[in-house]
Amino acid sequence: MTPDTAHDLFSLRAREAPDSVAVVSGGRRTSYRELAQDSDRLALRLRAAGVRPGDPVALLMERSTALFTAVLAVLKAGACYLPLHDAHPDPRLERILERAGRPLVLADRASVSARPELTRGALVVDDGGTARAPGTADTAAAPTAEVSPDSPAYVMFTSGSSGEPKGVCVSHSNVLDFVRDPCWDTGHHLRVLMVAPHAFSVSTYEVLVPLLRGGTVVVAPPGPVGVTDLRRLLREHEITGLHLTAGLFRVVAEEDPDCLAPVREVLTGGDVVSADAVRRVMTACPDVVVRTTYGATETTLFTVSAPVPEPPDPGTRLPVGRPMAGVDARILDEEGRPVPKGVTGELHLSGPRLSLGYLGRPDLTDERFTRAPDGSGRRTFRTGDLARWTDDGMIQYVGRMDQQVKIRGFRVEPGEVEAILSGMPEVAHATVVPREFRPGDTRLAAYVVPAAGRVVDLDEARALLRSLLPDYMVPAGFAVMSALPLTPNGKVDRAALPPVTADRGGGRETPRTATEKTVCALFADVIGARDVGPDDDFFQLGGQSLLAVRLLNRLEAETGVALGVNVLLDSPTVSALAAEVDRRVTGVRQ
Repeated sequence: MTPDTAHDLFSLRAREAPDSVAVVSGGRRTSYRELAQDSDRLALRLRAAGVRPGDPVALLMERSTALFTAVLAVLKAGACYLPLHDAHPDPRLERILERAGRPLVLADRASVSARPELTRGALVVDDGGTARAPGTADTAAAPTAEVSPDSPAYVMFTSGSSGEPKGVCVSHSNVLDFVRDPCWDTGHHLRVLMVAPHAFSVSTYEVLVPLLRGGTVVVAPPGPVGVTDLRRLLREHEITGLHLTAGLFRVVAEEDPDCLAPVREVLTGGDVVSADAVRRVMTACPDVVVRTTYGATETTLFTVSAPVPEPPDPGTRLPVGRPMAGVDARILDEEGRPVPKGVTGELHLSGPRLSLGYLGRPDLTDERFTRAPDGSGRRTFRTGDLARWTDDGMIQYVGRMDQQVKIRGFRVEPGEVEAILSGMPEVAHATVVPREFRPGDTRLAAYVVPAAGRVVDLDEARALLRSLLPDYMVPAGFAVMSALPLTPNGKVDRAALPPVTADRGGGRETPRTATEKTVCALFADVIGARDVGPDDDFFQLGGQSLLAVRLLNRLEAETGVALGVNVLLDSPTVSALAAEVDRRVTGVRQ
């Protein structure tokens, strides 16, 4: 019988090749047999802890073998996994857990140590796949749970315009349709590097495509992966398949394009893909296939894709691809009629990858998942994306119908940031818009109007946002205005908002050493800030993990010192980072 759930398909792969390597993490190689047995044991513990079919189980874990054990165990218990991003602040994760009905949390020891309040009562999963659960027996027999193909496999939370995240429920049949797509039949994706956070929908590709097709997942170390790290991992582990967000792909293309040479196929998307970046990679690595992708969490990740046939000319607007197997894509006008080639309309998607909808939000589900306007009754997802057909049958992304934007591959509703700023007693009005702080580097900019007789402390506003939101949602630039410009219809005229830069704080203005001078220049160039001083903080200037990768690669090129992103997290100011570089050069602690 053909498996019709994700965990049954994994079990089939484990029976077919039990000694094949399923996961490589650090120096440990875990076979399919070991992963199957570990996940069986943990599934039993989940059932003993009260988890029932259909329940969500939250995962707060770093990338590791234990994460894979947890994912499979949750599925085998009949539940659905709800990944929590370990870089997001506690209040945001608390809101997600509240919306999910306060589910059981599976956590690793690092997360328990770092977040004791959030993980109180959590089941702790060790890297070997074991878990502490008092009163439960250890057995190799997995529980039998009644799970249908239409049961949820995972719930992924995304940004919400109301200020609250929304959870997308993806079924087993959605996952299997994605995993069985013919585009994976090339064999290019049997040894995949996992670099994305598991709470990012790209993890559906990185985790489930190789595991459910009998391949191997190589797990990158926790935290952001730098270009130097990427080069080492790709060569050391002979990676064949890789996904890089459009932003990270651009950084790699600019800094070290030939590091991708060992890979057979690189997927990129989640935002507008730079034609110049694709050209750089294809020129440096002529044997590497670059495949553009498009999709949404609501449609089980990718639904549109195509390999780039030849290096594109600079400035070319690349199409996102053609509909993948089983996907019906239509571009419709405001009346629900198909538009001719070259004419812009809204992209509607149908097919077996359409998710179940939004957790606990039937209103939102009905709004975005509708019936096709052609009278067929076909269930359709309104993407909210503007697109057009090219002459050769490709789909070209044009933009958004609403204010939604992609930042570093993550879908962001500026309204969620606006809601927090507007809730400050000092703020009368606030609007948040995307801005290109430098070519290809889109981040958020915030504009606030003080309440009568009040003063807005921008440092306090930044601190509040950082405490509630992931770093990519914190605006890189702020402006205080006496009033927001309005259109004749009384709406905020976003086109009339002035440009902003990543503002620097106070502190010492003159570098004391040559290294400080170098680091100041690199901060300014990478972030797009002006007049950076030795006391300025990379992250307060608007830096985030993707820019950190670029900064550290440039720093290595200038000084010969290779630093990990964690060093920047610990030493985020110019002076502290410069001192760390000098220590590495001299070997003497200053």
